[in-house]
Amino acid sequence: MNTVVADITYRAMLGRKRIWLLVLLPVALVAIAALLRLFNGHDEQLAVTLMKSFAIGTMLPLLGLIAGTGVIAPEIEDGTIIHLLSKPISRPVIAVTKFVVAASLVAVFAAVSTYAAAYLLTGAESGVAAGFTLGALFGGVAYAAVFLLLGVLTRHAVAVGVIYALVWEGVVGGYVPGARKFSIQQWAQSLADQVSSSPFFSTEVTLGFAVPAVIVVTIGAVVWTGQRLRSLSLTGDD
Repeated sequence: MNTVVADITYRAMLGRKRIWLLVLLPVALVAIAALLRLFNGHDEQLAVTLMKSFAIGTMLPLLGLIAGTGVIAPEIEDGTIIHLLSKPISRPVIAVTKFVVAASLVAVFAAVSTYAAAYLLTGAESGVAAGFTLGALFGGVAYAAVFLLLGVLTRHAVAVGVIYALVWEGVVGGYVPGARKFSIQQWAQSLADQVSSSPFFSTEVTLGFAVPAVIVVTIGAVVWTGQRLRSLSLTGDD
């Protein structure tokens, strides 16, 4: 990691309008949970449904998209990445640093709001809050890496990322049995299921598959990002 690059990236992310998107989704999750608690009281089944469909199924991939593409795609689009690449910093170090920033942002915004929302609806019962919080951390790391890679592969990273998040993760990965093993949200839910003892929650993907899958995808995406940065010339052409 390079602390200077990390500091610049954090300041850029937290100072842009993207910060409002990072905040809006978690606030929406907690607000929904608060309203459900107000009108439905303690409801573990409702909490599990909200965590699966909104926290892990919708909010997490979108936060990953915002943070993962946001740490590098704008710099490539406006050409400022050339100034960074001209410095005596290796491209893999830049890739790792950008990944750490993206992953930490997703982890903070996703995990805190997921725990708060689940706790509002269930308290500490059945480990629902703890399980989905760990699941959000687990999946957030993979999403950050995948969308970081997407940010250097295409200038249409946001559009492609939205299609991936909504179509593959939301529809195909959520409803097509064979495709679930290749869905990050299903991997996140797998970890949540291992911690939670709720009778309203079960997953098909085993933890023995989910953990290695996240490791392989995360490392592979970050390494590929570093290699892709090597192909960017100082004139800004691929």
